[in-house]
Amino acid sequence: MRNRVFIGVGSNEGDRLAHISSAIKALGAVDGVHVVQMATIIETGPVGGPPQDPYLNTVVEIDTALAPHELLSALKTIEQQLGRKPQSERWGPRPIDLDILLYGDTVLNDSSLIIPHPRMHLRRFVLEPLAQLAPDLIHPFLGRTVSSLLIHLPADHAHPVSP
Repeated sequence: MRNRVFIGVGSNEGDRLAHISSAIKALGAVDGVHVVQMATIIETGPVGGPPQDPYLNTVVEIDTALAPHELLSALKTIEQQLGRKPQSERWGPRPIDLDILLYGDTVLNDSSLIIPHPRMHLRRFVLEPLAQLAPDLIHPFLGRTVSSLLIHLPADHAHPVSP
């Protein structure tokens, strides 16, 4: 069975654009994963954590036969391959960050994975690119479309970035 999945992608260390490009290429090379499309890359300020450089963020739509935890494992492997180290400080800087935002209509909450992503509806840097790909997609918990969630968020300073 194939599933429509949306992955949040972000980077704020090193060559941010190269990290994002490498992550998406590596994701497409995972058995059972097909990259369908990618939203525009935007630059945003960090949310939470210590003082740090701005992020580049996007969302990628994939089609996958992998189960949620198998996909999470693949994402963690890609992050490690691109230089991400375990962090002691939450929301600290990182060369790459890959998060499962939505996995079909799946709702999951265990010690290693929460789907849908628990804070996605509060983050413009997630909803703005997600709305480019799937504006009418309905959030499984909130029962609202991505575009509706985006409209109700306060504006911030997200800027498109040319690849």
